[in-house]
Amino acid sequence: MSQKNFKCFQRLFAFLFCFVVCFCACFCIVSCRILIMKISMINYKSLWALLFILASWIAFTVFQNSTKIWSALNLPISLHHWNNSIKSLFLKAPLIPLKPLTETELRIKEIIEKLDQQIPPRPFTHMNTTTSATHSTATILNPRDTYCRGDQLDILLEMRDHLGHRKQYGGDFLRARMSSPALMAGASGKVTDFNNGTYLVSFTLFWEGQVSLSLLLIHPSEGVSALWSARNQGYDRVIFIGQFVNGTSQVQSECGLILNTNAELCQYLDNRDQEAFYCVRPQHMPCAALTHMHSENKKVSYLSKQEKSLFERSNVGVEIMEKFNTISVSKCNILSALCSSGLSKVGQDTSYLEETVAKKEKCKVGMTSTIPSGHVWRNTWNPVSCSLATVKMKECLRGKLIYLMGDSTMRQWMEYFKASINTLKSVDLHESGKLQHQLAVDLDRNINIQWQKHCYPLVGSMTYSVKEMEYLTRAIDRTGGEKNTVIVISLGQHFRPFPIDVFIRRALNVHKAIKRLLLRSPDTMVIIKTENIREMYNDAERFSDFHGYIQYLIIKDIFQDLSVSIIDAWDITIAYGTNDVHPPQHVVGNQINILLNYIC
Repeated sequence: MSQKNFKCFQRLFAFLFCFVVCFCACFCIVSCRILIMKISMINYKSLWALLFILASWIAFTVFQNSTKIWSALNLPISLHHWNNSIKSLFLKAPLIPLKPLTETELRIKEIIEKLDQQIPPRPFTHMNTTTSATHSTATILNPRDTYCRGDQLDILLEMRDHLGHRKQYGGDFLRARMSSPALMAGASGKVTDFNNGTYLVSFTLFWEGQVSLSLLLIHPSEGVSALWSARNQGYDRVIFIGQFVNGTSQVQSECGLILNTNAELCQYLDNRDQEAFYCVRPQHMPCAALTHMHSENKKVSYLSKQEKSLFERSNVGVEIMEKFNTISVSKCNILSALCSSGLSKVGQDTSYLEETVAKKEKCKVGMTSTIPSGHVWRNTWNPVSCSLATVKMKECLRGKLIYLMGDSTMRQWMEYFKASINTLKSVDLHESGKLQHQLAVDLDRNINIQWQKHCYPLVGSMTYSVKEMEYLTRAIDRTGGEKNTVIVISLGQHFRPFPIDVFIRRALNVHKAIKRLLLRSPDTMVIIKTENIREMYNDAERFSDFHGYIQYLIIKDIFQDLSVSIIDAWDITIAYGTNDVHPPQHVVGNQINILLNYIC
């Protein structure tokens, strides 16, 4: 909605307010007239004139201060679109009937309502009534001394509060993982919430040896509810500082997705996709003079003091199964015995992988993902539903045009390609900074790989250029696409500090752009990489993995109807146990190996 239209609403509101005041004044006048007639007729005309002057003065004052009255009502002065979040005041009590919601807005509303049902409010009066990892109990169902490779191990989890009372509802944010550090092996577990305080945690025993089980209470259900509520209340936990340059003059100004101010704004709007970004317009500067940007965390929180205590370091990621011993997994069937027979100690790990791979078809685009989607063995990722081969990167990428689009985790891919292919040469695009557009080519093999950052919001203290920045939908729209074109997209980390409708809208717009691309060029390969898990103790209100998990579910839901493949970086990074937004190189390499198997 434009600032001009919004000011019209202000004036209309002021006019209506004046009308009501005048009506009330006239009512008072008539009432007073009747009273005066009964009491005395002497001062009738004088009082009538005095009351009329008073009413006129009130109306004039209200009209002159309409903007202040509007601000006092605490309504947002500037909106980048009709905010369809169910938390939005405009949708709860619109001043003027709104035009019908678009298809995108209806979809956003549907997704948010569904999430609201899954994350109901869980108010609490004291920490003692919240979920306690220490008091909760985990019981292995049908325990055995020894398990067989391929078995499923189930654990019943009963959650209790700090007073030892059974929880009557679910919603706790849990992370299940099994691992064998000596074997450099790991996998996630599947958590089923029965919504009554009990959970079923299932592990598939992928490998032989001593296996450790871990079940972390990342956040109690009360913390999850608090994070969800806080996230959707405001856009100002992170502010953006834009740099405007005009000749030799440089000015900084506040920018953001939403700005609650009466100041004149520069509006950077994508009308088709209804995405926008705003900056307070500096004096004597055109809006087109915006050149650079960085962000800062603002001392703003929508959590109460009591809620904040749930996210202190000692209350985040607490182990529930701390007292559990490792379990023993052996080869119990003929196939495993055949696999192990005649193997030297040196070649045993390789043969394990070869035997596992031989039973499954090669990974390809469009295959259904499972939970868990795979496991790590000797630092190598092995999907459940298909097999990954070792691919010669140079030959696989011969004649290929690779577009990497998104955040810095995609830039990691770009850096990995440049480090792994010594014939790739970087092309100077005359940009600066770590977030500059990158292009690398191998002219002999006709390999072209490029990375570009996504558009606002882009969070970070590092200053970056916005001169060439564009929404990914526009980049996808100008891509011709064909059988040798591959697009890999990753969104999420930079959206965590903002209300969820911002992320949903962006994901839906990217979905529509990919749909248009596949309509004109159905042979184009499109891959969606989900978010990595990140540091566990880093500013939960802004960056908790709970926010990332919700976005992970949204991505899987939105893109399920397209002919695209999802690289499940979320599950992969849990299996590796990285807890780092930028995982180690060997993890990045295994993510890229999935892409190479899709291509070749």
